[in-house]
Amino acid sequence: MEAVLIILASVVAPLWIILHYITRWRSANSLSTEEERMLVELWENAQRLEERLRSLETILDHEVPQWREKT
Repeated sequence: MEAVLIILASVVAPLWIILHYITRWRSANSLSTEEERMLVELWENAQRLEERLRSLETILDHEVPQWREKT
């Protein structure tokens, strides 16, 4: 009986602990569904802001051609 306990304590328990933490590590490395949604939303917002900035620069180029030199 003691031999079984020694084998369990020295072989099975460490393997179980290692496999448990490997599984936790893998799940922590991926994005959750909420994080993925937020990332997509941020990307879309950045694209819209970039387009608005381009539009404003185009308007300024037509109305105040030297505006870039002033900064």
